Amino acid sequence: MTTPANFAPLLERFFTQRLMQQRQASPHTISSYRDTFRQFLKFVQQRLHTQPSRLSFEEIDAPLIVAFLDDLEKHKGVSIRSRNLRLTAIHSFFRYAALETPAHSGQIQRVLAIPSKRFTRTLVSFLTRPEIDALLAAPDQRTWSGRRDHAFILVAVQTGLRLSEMTGLKREDLVLGVGAHVRVIGKGRKERCTPIARSTLAVLKGWLREPQRGSDEVLFPSAKGERLSVHGVQYLLNKHREAASRVCPSLKQKRVTVHRLRHTMAMDLLQAGVDRSVIALWLGHESVETTQIYLEATLAMKEQALAKTSSPQGKSVRYRPTDQLLGFLNSL
Repeated sequence: MTTPANFAPLLERFFTQRLMQQRQASPHTISSYRDTFRQFLKFVQQRLHTQPSRLSFEEIDAPLIVAFLDDLEKHKGVSIRSRNLRLTAIHSFFRYAALETPAHSGQIQRVLAIPSKRFTRTLVSFLTRPEIDALLAAPDQRTWSGRRDHAFILVAVQTGLRLSEMTGLKREDLVLGVGAHVRVIGKGRKERCTPIARSTLAVLKGWLREPQRGSDEVLFPSAKGERLSVHGVQYLLNKHREAASRVCPSLKQKRVTVHRLRHTMAMDLLQAGVDRSVIALWLGHESVETTQIYLEATLAMKEQALAKTSSPQGKSVRYRPTDQLLGFLNSL
């Protein structure tokens, strides 16, 4: 196949043919990859002073990509985990390019050789019950937006849905009555149903009686009746966290996100004695092992486990190395 002279047609085919037609990638994957290349092309335009549509494939080399990743981390405040996700999207494109432009195999292999960056995995962060209660009480329910925000936060913390799942909810996804639940299509196009508690159901029934905004049947729409954006959701969470922190000061030191509310739900289930396999099904995890992170997160559960054991009776003795070389190694 003739190597394309332009980078743009190759990238367009990657999205339309590779992701959408061949792999039938989920909307979440497509939007994540799209955001990666939006950021990358803006960076390239500033660095090379070339319009993205006029870039040649040869210009997209390994040093340029590494510079982009470093810029994300050092100047854009992106975490190492997010940096690695951007690299995953770029690697996926270059694996496709290896089939389409074999003449550039050397350049492509150098890009594919860029390693993911290692990082220290931090403990899962979650909110306490008093923090959740203060957050739920923060929205002014005398207003339409306040009632929406209260219902949104309550559903998020009770179901543990992901951000994309929350903003994508439609009225038809709610099943009310006996066995009330919410139906979502999660990662990997996996469908799952999550039960709704009675208290949450009562709030949702009240919310459904509100005059509908927009024509897309979005459950939690913006003021214009459209699907809430990522920034819109974070704005409302930041606003209510700030208000709630006046009542619950510990919230001042925490960042509230939909993902943290998801962690909070998982921790509630775990501390209630729910089996890990059930929590994995609840959250839509591919593997039960993914749920292991919640076992590592709560000190209270570890202290309870310690209390059930018999502590060995030890005696304090100062260690003295018997050899100079061992002494040196111990001092390192």
